[in-house]
Amino acid sequence: MRAGKHAVLAMSRTAGRLTSGARLLPSFLIVGAQRCGTTSLYRALAQHPALFKPVLHKGVHYFDVGYERGPSWYRAHFPLRAAASLAASRHGARPQAFESSPYYLFHPLAGERIAADLPGVKLLVLVRDPVERACSAHAHELARGFETESHFEYAVELEAARLAGAEESLRTRPHSLHHSHRHHAYLARGRYAEQLDRLEPLFGRERILVLDSHAFFAEPEGVYDRVLDFLEVPHLGHPVFERHNGRSRPKSLPESVRRRLSDHFEADDARLVRWLGGEPSWRR
Repeated sequence: MRAGKHAVLAMSRTAGRLTSGARLLPSFLIVGAQRCGTTSLYRALAQHPALFKPVLHKGVHYFDVGYERGPSWYRAHFPLRAAASLAASRHGARPQAFESSPYYLFHPLAGERIAADLPGVKLLVLVRDPVERACSAHAHELARGFETESHFEYAVELEAARLAGAEESLRTRPHSLHHSHRHHAYLARGRYAEQLDRLEPLFGRERILVLDSHAFFAEPEGVYDRVLDFLEVPHLGHPVFERHNGRSRPKSLPESVRRRLSDHFEADDARLVRWLGGEPSWRR
Protein backbone atom coordinates (compact mmCIF):
# COMPACT_ATOMS: atom_id res chain seq x y z
CA MET A 1 0.00 0.00 0.00
CA ARG A 2 2.83 2.41 0.85
CA ALA A 3 4.50 1.75 -2.52
CA GLY A 4 1.23 2.56 -4.27
CA LYS A 5 0.88 5.81 -2.33
CA HIS A 6 4.42 6.85 -3.23
CA ALA A 7 3.71 6.10 -6.89
CA VAL A 8 0.60 8.29 -6.83
CA LEU A 9 2.53 11.11 -5.18
CA ALA A 10 5.32 10.83 -7.75
CA MET A 11 2.82 10.96 -10.62
CA SER A 12 1.08 13.98 -9.05
CA ARG A 13 4.38 15.84 -8.67
CA THR A 14 5.31 15.06 -12.28
CA ALA A 15 1.98 16.39 -13.51
CA GLY A 16 2.40 19.40 -11.24
CA ARG A 17 5.82 20.22 -12.67
CA LEU A 18 4.48 20.12 -16.21
CA THR A 19 1.91 22.75 -15.26
CA SER A 20 4.00 24.63 -12.68
CA GLY A 21 3.78 27.92 -14.55
CA ALA A 22 0.00 27.86 -14.25
CA ARG A 23 0.00 27.23 -10.50
CA LEU A 24 -0.28 29.54 -7.51
CA LEU A 25 2.63 30.34 -5.27
CA PRO A 26 1.96 30.90 -1.56
CA SER A 27 0.81 34.32 -0.38
CA PHE A 28 1.53 33.33 3.21
CA LEU A 29 3.31 30.60 5.16
CA ILE A 30 2.86 29.11 8.62
CA VAL A 31 6.55 28.90 9.52
CA GLY A 32 6.40 27.57 13.09
CA ALA A 33 7.07 27.06 15.79
CA GLN A 34 7.09 23.28 16.00
CA ARG A 35 4.60 21.79 18.52
CA CYS A 36 2.76 25.10 18.88
CA GLY A 37 -0.52 24.38 17.10
CA THR A 38 0.58 24.85 13.50
CA THR A 39 -1.41 21.83 12.28
CA SER A 40 -4.59 23.04 13.99
CA LEU A 41 -4.27 26.52 12.49
CA TYR A 42 -3.44 25.05 9.07
CA ARG A 43 -6.57 22.89 9.06
CA ALA A 44 -8.75 25.76 10.23
CA LEU A 45 -7.49 28.07 7.48
CA ALA A 46 -7.77 25.33 4.85
CA GLN A 47 -11.56 25.37 5.38
CA HIS A 48 -11.78 28.94 4.04
CA PRO A 49 -12.90 28.89 0.38
CA ALA A 50 -10.34 31.52 -0.67
CA LEU A 51 -7.35 29.82 0.97
CA PHE A 52 -5.72 26.88 -0.78
CA LYS A 53 -3.49 24.33 0.90
CA PRO A 54 -0.92 22.21 -0.97
CA VAL A 55 -2.40 19.57 -3.25
CA LEU A 56 -0.33 16.70 -1.82
CA HIS A 57 0.43 17.30 1.87
CA LYS A 58 0.61 19.94 4.58
CA GLY A 59 4.33 20.60 4.91
CA VAL A 60 6.27 20.94 1.67
CA HIS A 61 9.56 21.64 3.49
CA TYR A 62 11.06 23.24 0.41
CA PHE A 63 12.86 26.20 1.97
CA ASP A 64 14.54 24.08 4.66
CA VAL A 65 15.37 20.56 3.46
CA GLY A 66 14.20 20.47 -0.18
CA TYR A 67 15.57 23.64 -1.72
CA GLU A 68 17.82 21.84 -4.20
CA ARG A 69 14.71 20.47 -5.94
CA GLY A 70 14.05 23.85 -7.53
CA PRO A 71 11.08 26.21 -7.97
CA SER A 72 9.15 24.02 -10.43
CA TRP A 73 9.10 21.19 -7.89
CA TYR A 74 7.82 23.60 -5.23
CA ARG A 75 5.16 25.17 -7.39
CA ALA A 76 3.91 21.72 -8.41
CA HIS A 77 2.49 21.30 -4.90
CA PHE A 78 -0.10 24.06 -5.27
CA PRO A 79 -3.44 24.38 -7.08
CA LEU A 80 -3.89 25.62 -10.63
CA ARG A 81 -4.38 29.38 -10.66
CA ALA A 82 -7.44 29.33 -12.92
CA ALA A 83 -9.37 26.84 -10.81
CA ALA A 84 -8.46 28.59 -7.55
CA SER A 85 -9.41 32.00 -8.95
CA LEU A 86 -12.79 30.70 -10.05
CA ALA A 87 -13.49 29.17 -6.63
CA ALA A 88 -12.41 32.27 -4.70
CA SER A 89 -14.28 34.69 -6.97
CA ARG A 90 -17.56 33.16 -5.85
CA HIS A 91 -16.87 34.77 -2.48
CA GLY A 92 -15.52 38.06 -3.83
CA ALA A 93 -11.97 37.18 -2.87
CA ARG A 94 -8.64 36.57 -4.53
CA PRO A 95 -7.15 33.10 -4.08
CA GLN A 96 -4.25 32.66 -1.68
CA ALA A 97 -2.16 29.51 -1.49
CA PHE A 98 -0.28 28.58 1.66
CA GLU A 99 1.60 25.80 3.39
CA SER A 100 2.83 24.98 6.87
CA SER A 101 6.40 23.84 7.53
CA PRO A 102 7.39 24.55 11.16
CA TYR A 103 11.11 24.00 10.54
CA TYR A 104 11.20 27.18 8.44
CA LEU A 105 11.30 29.37 11.56
CA PHE A 106 14.35 27.60 12.97
CA HIS A 107 16.38 26.72 9.86
CA PRO A 108 19.18 29.32 9.42
CA LEU A 109 18.70 29.63 5.63
CA ALA A 110 14.94 29.29 5.24
CA GLY A 111 14.10 32.94 5.89
CA GLU A 112 16.59 34.21 3.31
CA ARG A 113 15.28 31.75 0.73
CA ILE A 114 11.65 32.63 1.36
CA ALA A 115 12.34 36.37 1.11
CA ALA A 116 14.16 35.89 -2.20
CA ASP A 117 11.63 33.56 -3.82
CA LEU A 118 8.31 34.84 -2.44
CA PRO A 119 8.45 38.65 -2.41
CA GLY A 120 5.56 40.08 -0.44
CA VAL A 121 4.77 36.83 1.35
CA LYS A 122 3.35 37.04 4.87
CA LEU A 123 4.40 34.82 7.76
CA LEU A 124 2.37 33.33 10.61
CA VAL A 125 4.21 32.25 13.76
CA LEU A 126 2.69 30.47 16.75
CA VAL A 127 4.42 30.39 20.13
CA ARG A 128 3.63 28.61 23.38
CA ASP A 129 5.23 28.08 26.78
CA PRO A 130 8.73 27.01 25.66
CA VAL A 131 9.07 24.54 28.52
CA GLU A 132 5.88 22.78 27.45
CA ARG A 133 7.00 23.01 23.83
CA ALA A 134 10.32 21.35 24.65
CA CYS A 135 8.63 18.51 26.53
CA SER A 136 6.11 18.02 23.72
CA ALA A 137 8.85 18.05 21.09
CA HIS A 138 10.81 15.39 22.96
CA ALA A 139 7.73 13.14 23.20
CA HIS A 140 7.02 13.75 19.52
CA GLU A 141 10.55 12.92 18.33
CA LEU A 142 10.70 9.89 20.60
CA ALA A 143 7.43 8.55 19.18
CA ARG A 144 8.63 9.10 15.61
CA GLY A 145 11.92 7.29 16.26
CA PHE A 146 14.12 10.36 15.75
CA GLU A 147 15.11 10.47 19.44
CA THR A 148 16.78 7.58 21.24
CA GLU A 149 17.13 9.16 24.70
CA SER A 150 13.89 8.44 26.57
CA HIS A 151 14.63 10.78 29.51
CA PHE A 152 13.73 14.36 28.69
CA GLU A 153 16.14 15.92 31.18
CA TYR A 154 19.08 14.00 29.77
CA ALA A 155 18.07 14.82 26.18
CA VAL A 156 18.18 18.50 27.18
CA GLU A 157 21.66 18.02 28.65
CA LEU A 158 22.80 16.49 25.36
CA GLU A 159 21.40 19.31 23.24
CA ALA A 160 24.38 21.67 23.26
CA ALA A 161 26.78 18.95 22.14
CA ARG A 162 24.35 17.62 19.54
CA LEU A 163 23.82 21.07 18.00
CA ALA A 164 27.43 22.23 18.19
CA GLY A 165 28.44 23.61 14.79
CA ALA A 166 25.04 22.79 13.24
CA GLU A 167 24.19 26.25 11.93
CA GLU A 168 27.68 26.77 10.52
CA SER A 169 27.48 23.37 8.82
CA LEU A 170 24.10 24.16 7.26
CA ARG A 171 25.34 27.51 5.98
CA THR A 172 28.59 26.07 4.64
CA ARG A 173 26.79 23.21 2.85
CA PRO A 174 23.42 24.78 1.97
CA HIS A 175 21.76 21.59 0.72
CA SER A 176 22.90 19.40 3.59
CA LEU A 177 20.79 18.04 6.45
CA HIS A 178 21.60 18.01 10.14
CA HIS A 179 19.62 15.42 12.08
CA SER A 180 20.02 16.93 15.55
CA HIS A 181 19.34 20.49 14.38
CA ARG A 182 16.01 19.32 13.00
CA HIS A 183 15.02 16.80 15.69
CA HIS A 184 16.88 17.53 18.95
CA ALA A 185 16.66 21.33 19.37
CA TYR A 186 14.39 21.24 22.41
CA LEU A 187 15.55 24.47 24.03
CA ALA A 188 16.90 26.28 20.97
CA ARG A 189 13.57 26.16 19.12
CA GLY A 190 11.85 27.69 22.14
CA ARG A 191 13.98 30.84 22.02
CA TYR A 192 11.43 32.40 19.69
CA ALA A 193 12.65 36.00 19.81
CA GLU A 194 16.06 34.97 18.45
CA GLN A 195 14.38 33.44 15.43
CA LEU A 196 12.01 36.39 14.93
CA ASP A 197 14.97 38.77 15.05
CA ARG A 198 16.46 36.88 12.11
CA LEU A 199 13.24 37.24 10.09
CA GLU A 200 12.39 40.88 10.83
CA PRO A 201 15.06 42.50 8.59
CA LEU A 202 14.02 40.21 5.73
CA PHE A 203 10.25 40.73 5.87
CA GLY A 204 9.55 43.73 8.06
CA ARG A 205 7.47 43.72 11.20
CA GLU A 206 4.25 44.34 9.25
CA ARG A 207 4.44 41.04 7.36
CA ILE A 208 4.93 38.81 10.42
CA LEU A 209 2.03 37.92 12.72
CA VAL A 210 2.96 36.21 15.98
CA LEU A 211 0.17 34.36 17.80
CA ASP A 212 0.02 32.93 21.30
CA SER A 213 -1.12 29.33 20.81
CA HIS A 214 -2.66 29.25 24.28
CA ALA A 215 -5.00 32.04 23.17
CA PHE A 216 -5.70 30.20 19.93
CA PHE A 217 -6.84 27.06 21.72
CA ALA A 218 -8.74 28.96 24.42
CA GLU A 219 -10.54 31.34 22.04
CA PRO A 220 -9.95 30.16 18.46
CA GLU A 221 -12.59 32.40 16.87
CA GLY A 222 -10.89 35.62 17.93
CA VAL A 223 -7.43 34.49 16.84
CA TYR A 224 -8.81 33.17 13.54
CA ASP A 225 -10.43 36.55 12.86
CA ARG A 226 -7.10 38.29 13.54
CA VAL A 227 -5.41 36.03 11.02
CA LEU A 228 -8.03 36.77 8.35
CA ASP A 229 -7.61 40.51 8.94
CA PHE A 230 -3.83 40.14 8.63
CA LEU A 231 -4.23 38.22 5.37
CA GLU A 232 -6.90 40.63 4.09
CA VAL A 233 -9.32 37.78 3.52
CA PRO A 234 -13.12 38.19 3.79
CA HIS A 235 -14.79 36.82 6.91
CA LEU A 236 -17.20 34.06 5.92
CA GLY A 237 -17.98 32.54 9.30
CA HIS A 238 -15.90 30.31 11.52
CA PRO A 239 -14.65 26.84 10.62
CA VAL A 240 -14.69 23.76 12.79
CA PHE A 241 -11.78 24.12 15.22
CA GLU A 242 -10.02 20.93 16.26
CA ARG A 243 -6.81 20.22 18.08
CA HIS A 244 -4.47 18.09 16.00
CA ASN A 245 -1.21 16.27 16.50
CA GLY A 246 -1.16 16.81 20.26
CA ARG A 247 1.10 15.05 22.75
CA SER A 248 1.02 16.13 26.37
CA ARG A 249 4.17 16.98 28.26
CA PRO A 250 5.67 14.30 30.52
CA LYS A 251 3.81 14.30 33.83
CA SER A 252 6.91 13.36 35.79
CA LEU A 253 8.91 16.53 35.01
CA PRO A 254 10.26 17.63 38.42
CA GLU A 255 9.28 21.11 39.52
CA SER A 256 12.95 22.02 39.99
CA VAL A 257 13.61 21.20 36.33
CA ARG A 258 10.56 23.17 35.24
CA ARG A 259 11.72 26.22 37.23
CA ARG A 260 15.25 25.96 35.85
CA LEU A 261 14.00 25.80 32.27
CA SER A 262 11.53 28.62 32.87
CA ASP A 263 14.41 30.77 34.12
CA HIS A 264 16.41 29.79 31.03
CA PHE A 265 13.70 31.24 28.78
CA GLU A 266 12.87 34.32 30.87
CA ALA A 267 14.92 36.88 28.92
CA ASP A 268 13.81 35.58 25.53
CA ASP A 269 10.16 35.52 26.65
CA ALA A 270 10.44 39.17 27.68
CA ARG A 271 11.49 40.06 24.13
CA LEU A 272 8.24 38.58 22.82
CA VAL A 273 6.18 41.39 24.35
CA ARG A 274 6.59 43.66 21.32
CA TRP A 275 5.55 40.83 18.99
CA LEU A 276 2.50 39.75 20.99
CA GLY A 277 1.42 43.18 22.20
CA GLY A 278 1.70 42.06 25.81
CA GLU A 279 3.23 39.45 28.07
CA PRO A 280 3.12 35.86 26.84
CA SER A 281 0.25 33.97 28.47
CA TRP A 282 2.59 31.61 30.28
CA ARG A 283 4.32 34.55 32.03
CA ARG A 284 1.16 36.22 33.36
